[in-house]
This record gives sequence, structure tokens and C-alpha cells, in this order.
Amino acid sequence: MKKKRIIIWSIVAVAAVVLIIILSTGGKSGYVPQTVKAQKGKFEIIVTTTGELEAENNIKIEGPAGLRARNVRISEVKIQDLIPEGTVVKAGDYVALLDKTSADNSLKDLEDEYEALQAKYENTLLDTSLSLRALRDDMENQLFTIEEAKIAVEQSIYEPPATQRQYQNTLEKAERAYEQAVSNYALKIDQAAGSVQDVLIELNRKKRQLDELRLVLNDFTVYAPSDGMVIYFRDWSGDKRRIGSTISGWDLVIATLPDLSSMLSKTYVNEIDISKIKEGQKVRMGVDAFPEKSYTGVVKEVSNIGEQLKNADAKVFEVIIKVDGEDEILRPAMTTSNQIITSSLDTAIFVPAEAVFETDSITYVYKTSGVRQIVVAGDANENFRVIEQGLKEGEEVYLSLPENSAKFKVQGEEFIPVIKQRIIEKAEAARKALEEKAHPQRMHGMPGMSGQMPADMKLPEGVTLPEGITLPEGVTLPEGVTLPEGAAKGTRKQGAPKGAPQGMPQGAPKGIPQGAPQGAPQPQRTAPESGNK
Repeated sequence: MKKKRIIIWSIVAVAAVVLIIILSTGGKSGYVPQTVKAQKGKFEIIVTTTGELEAENNIKIEGPAGLRARNVRISEVKIQDLIPEGTVVKAGDYVALLDKTSADNSLKDLEDEYEALQAKYENTLLDTSLSLRALRDDMENQLFTIEEAKIAVEQSIYEPPATQRQYQNTLEKAERAYEQAVSNYALKIDQAAGSVQDVLIELNRKKRQLDELRLVLNDFTVYAPSDGMVIYFRDWSGDKRRIGSTISGWDLVIATLPDLSSMLSKTYVNEIDISKIKEGQKVRMGVDAFPEKSYTGVVKEVSNIGEQLKNADAKVFEVIIKVDGEDEILRPAMTTSNQIITSSLDTAIFVPAEAVFETDSITYVYKTSGVRQIVVAGDANENFRVIEQGLKEGEEVYLSLPENSAKFKVQGEEFIPVIKQRIIEKAEAARKALEEKAHPQRMHGMPGMSGQMPADMKLPEGVTLPEGITLPEGVTLPEGVTLPEGAAKGTRKQGAPKGAPQGMPQGAPKGIPQGAPQGAPQPQRTAPESGNK
């Protein structure tokens, strides 16, 4: 009996649980859409970015300037030691030590080359001395030969003429050989001097290299040029210089001493929003390290060239923001939150962006009164959207699609033409911007292509307007000028294009459009037939 009661109570409990689940999940879901009232007030369009503080002015702490010297053959030098970032130093304090391993090896190589050149110089001098001494000995021997030849000539006065002539020839040969030896000796002196000079030049050049490298090695211990806080320098890749980083003659900066009285925030803006950013725009700023503090700034620079950051797919543009005022607690590398105010409206009706729906470019909201109100939507920021027409302050709308939205009564159909006209204007503006970007000279460099003739301009005598061209009000035709069929003063022939030129400049050749360059071929203008478009 007791067992049956337990089974019955168990069944009742299970049935109760099932009933609760059915009641809680069955029928209506119980979901109540959130609503919000339309607000009226100042509306700002903001681009939000994250940046990093840096000083506007910095004093660079650099490695030895001698690394840029032509005679110093060191491509890169490693930073062996570096004081911690943020250290406050005085002028002359130790900052860093550069690794001398590579420089010491270069120095030893230069010393070996210098010693070899010294030995070569001494050998060249010795060889030159020996060579010139041999030439001098040869000239002295030739003088003795000449003297002997003269004696032989003097003693041959009793010899036959042929013998005398033979002795005379011998004397002349000896004298000529002596003259040639003297000339060769002078040339040998010049040659020896040139050889010695070549070795001496190379020796002096190697000596300068040694001296410059020794001076550079003396500067491998880096000291602070002035007072300040040491901030590690970021290279072209964005990485900070640390122990183990390398510097070169083209990039000697190890760290900087920032001027903390004037700070900048360097940030990056997505290519979608960069067209909104202009120099001089105001910025609201915050610093993550001090959330209770707020700052203001102004856009100082906007980059014209995009770049792609590490681990990012979208292109971004660098924007520099100058922080207003001075605060001693601000430090380089602090993270900032920047709200760039690209534009603002003093008074506007606006609702959350989630409350505005769109179908086939027609924007509308759902009122709590059961009305699907068509509205003319305007500018938008990250959270809200302006409603230019169709909604009043305080009217309550749904933030999400309400239940039975299809039963809502549609109102505001009179705004549909306004919305469509806005779409056309935006498309036309975008088209013109593309044309101007593609053909800037055509758009800006050819005046008078608008087709509008000044009202006070008079057509020259004998000029006939092309068919379908409208004369603006105030233009007088001189005597003898006739209008062709279809052209009337102040009217446009049916079917003529809306943007057709309205007249010709004074003195323009017949048939050449206004603003066409001199010497251009004369196009044949034909008005479209009535009924087109």
C-alpha cells in the first residue's frame, strides 16, 4: 500500500513539472520588446580610435656619429647594455654600452693592413734607392769610358785617317750613351717617386681609417646629452630598441628624451572613416591609466598614404592628435581613447541606430502606437541616427522588430520622394567625385564647360546657335544673328539634354564648344530627338 502511494505521488510530481514547463514555454513567449523615446538635442558624429602618447619634441640619444664616416666599415652594432626605460637621467649620465666585438675585429684587420703597408713602404724606398744607385754607378762608369775615348782620339793623330775616324766614332758613342743614361736616370727618379707616393697615399688612408675607428670605439659608451626621462626608440617596424637590438650608420637613435610639456597621441583610422577626418577637428580624449581624467585635443596631421599594420587585414591611415594643455602625469606610450568629432548638429531628433529599419532603401521606425512610420534618416554615429523628418521628440519607438509588425499601419508615405531624391543626390555626388578623381584636369582645368552662358554676354554678329541650345535670360542677339529651328530664347527644345551648353563665349569660332582648347577639332553637335528619356 505504501509502495503504491509513493508511485502515485511520483507521477503527480512529474505531471506537475511537465505542466510548469508547458505553461512557461507554451503560448506566448513572454518576450517584451524594448522601447525608447526619440531625443532632441546636440548630435555629434564621432570616430572613435585608440592611440598611444608620444612627446611632440624629443632629444635623441644616438650612437657614435662616426659610424656614418666613409672610412669606418661597420654596418651594424649591437646594443650590449641599456638602462631601464623610464629612468630619469641628468646630462652626462650613462645610458648604454655598444658591443665592440665587430669593431674590435675591424680594428685588428686595419692594424694588420697598416703594418703590411708600412713594410711595403719601407721596401719600396729600399728598392728605389738600390735601383737609383745602380744607375748612378753606370753613369760614372760611362764618364770613364768617355775619358778613355778622348785619350784614344788624341793619340791617333799619327794614325791613318780611317783609324782616327774610328776612334772619333767611339768617343761620340760613349758621349751619346752617357746622355741617354742621364735622361733615363731622371725618368727613373720620377718613376720611383710615383711608386713611393702611391704606397704613401695608401698608408695615410689606412692611418686615417685606424684613427677614425679608434675615435668611434671611444664613443661606444653612450651618455645622456641632457636631462630627461629615457624612452626607448621605436624603429621603422614599430619595435622598441632594447638590449640585443642593432643600430647602424643610417639609424643611430637608441632612445629619446621627450619633452613632456607637449604631448601627441598617434592613432590609426580605418580607411572607411579616413575621409571624415580633417586637420583642426576637435577631439575628446581619455587615458586608460587615469580613467577619472579627461582631456581635449585637436587633429594635427592626417596621413595621405595608407599602411597595413601587423596582424591586421584592413588598411589604416596614421592620424596625429595634439593634446591640449600640459599634465605632468602623462607619459609616452600610455594608451589613449580618442573621440574625433568629425561634425555636429546643434539641434536634432535622434534615436538609437537599432530602432531604424530599412527595406529597399526606405527607412522607417515602429512606433508603440502601432504605426510603421516612414522617416527621412540623416547622419549617424556609432550609436544613434538622426531623424530629419517623420518623428517628433518624445515619441516612443521599438528598438527591435515588434510582434505582428505586418499589422502595423504605414504612415509617412509622403516622405518616400524625399528619400529617393536623397539617394539620387548621393549617387550623383559619388559619381562626380569619381570623375573628378579620375580626370582632375578635365574637371578643373577646362573653364566654361558647364554649358551656362553669362547673362550679360552678347553673341558676335554672324554666330548661329546649334539646334536645341537655350539662350539664357538677358542675352541679346545682335543684328543679323538668327536662331535655328528648335532653339528659342529662354526655352529648351523638347528632348534636349538638361546639361547642354547654353551659349558660346564672345569671339569663339563657330561650332567649337565653350571652353574647348584652341586648335581642337570641331565636333558635330546633334540635339537628341524629341521623346528620348
